[in-house]
Amino acid sequence: MKARYIFLDHAATTPIDERVLSAMMPYLTESFGNPSAIYSSGRVAKSALADARAKVAEVLGAKADEIVFTGSGTEANALALFGVLRKHGGALVTATTEHHAILSNARQLEKEGVYVTYVGVDINGFVHIDELKTAITPETTLVSIMYANNEIGTIAPMEDIARIVKTERERRKTAGETRPIYFHTDACQAAGYLSLNVRELGVDLMTMNGSKIYGPKGIGALYVRKGVLLTPLWHGGGQENRLRSGTENVAGAVGFAEALRIAQSMREEEGKRLTELRDYFIEQLFKIIPKIVLNGPDLSSGHGTRRIPNNVNISILDIEGEAYLLYLDHKGIEASTGSACDSVTLDPSHVILALGRPYEYAHASLRFTLGRHTTKEDINYALSVMPGITETLRKISPISLPTDGTGLASRAAFAGQGMPHWEQKTKSKKH
Repeated sequence: MKARYIFLDHAATTPIDERVLSAMMPYLTESFGNPSAIYSSGRVAKSALADARAKVAEVLGAKADEIVFTGSGTEANALALFGVLRKHGGALVTATTEHHAILSNARQLEKEGVYVTYVGVDINGFVHIDELKTAITPETTLVSIMYANNEIGTIAPMEDIARIVKTERERRKTAGETRPIYFHTDACQAAGYLSLNVRELGVDLMTMNGSKIYGPKGIGALYVRKGVLLTPLWHGGGQENRLRSGTENVAGAVGFAEALRIAQSMREEEGKRLTELRDYFIEQLFKIIPKIVLNGPDLSSGHGTRRIPNNVNISILDIEGEAYLLYLDHKGIEASTGSACDSVTLDPSHVILALGRPYEYAHASLRFTLGRHTTKEDINYALSVMPGITETLRKISPISLPTDGTGLASRAAFAGQGMPHWEQKTKSKKH
């Protein structure tokens, strides 16, 4: 019997805000019209959709006709990648730590003949800027780098990336080259905690979704800067400026817009609260559990501000992450691990491996993501049960890693093991 219930997986999904649900209800009940219809109920639905689009645009500092509603963040990512590269051809540059919604589509594009270069990251998860510069060639049409990483919380150096893309765009203009180059970012994890002003970020396309910001599931949005031309994923009635045919999810769009408005209005205050909780959680974990590693930006080295406020990703060595989750669940705590992101293959987290960590670190990784209802009491409860779980699993684990005297596993112990298979599969292709 679970003593209590604590949800610490807000990067996976969030509960819907009551204010959001209230805003949606009329369009799930009496105002159910199809926005394409010319009679009264259709006009009501069309007006609601237009209002939702305008609200999203206002948050982004964009224009209403630059917002395309989709069925999810994954679909928005697919529309950005396939839309640009099928329209203009050329090459794609992305990073080894991107979400599967980017990487899986990148692999499909490779099958279609598109050159894809996967840029590496440093130990904190920051994209190697010099490598990114080198990866961009005259054939590059799209650069897609995630705003905030879903596993380790690393905030990308957006200004630097935007500057590189802008410089290349200006070079092409001066040289008389006609191939466009665009900058896309997956901002699904960033939307609740970081500024989304597209002009300041310098992005041409940006992905968001509802389920990460206390909005409804099954709704996403893609910002498409005016002048960026895309090929739609499919054809039909021509809705969403002919980029996403199908009867519009009016209630979902209304809910998404309201969720985004609320998230952005409280992001600074909530971000400060969660940062304090996050840092407290990490500090206490290192005090009570030996042989653990923090994955992502190292708080002690001044990178704390480059990590989204709610993210804690650790590797507890000598245990298996999936087993740890089951023990946590038995205690009423829900979290996640990168090891089983793909439940079919059970491959270790590609993000942890991309940091240069060994397989054992990836298999032992745990992600805790805090949310609006997370309290210090919740964190203290998690801290009270984790030492016991760790001790139990280490007793039965066949894994035993040597340490370097600091409580961390010695990286020298893995010398000579070679490149992880993820790096082998995604090693940069030269144009």
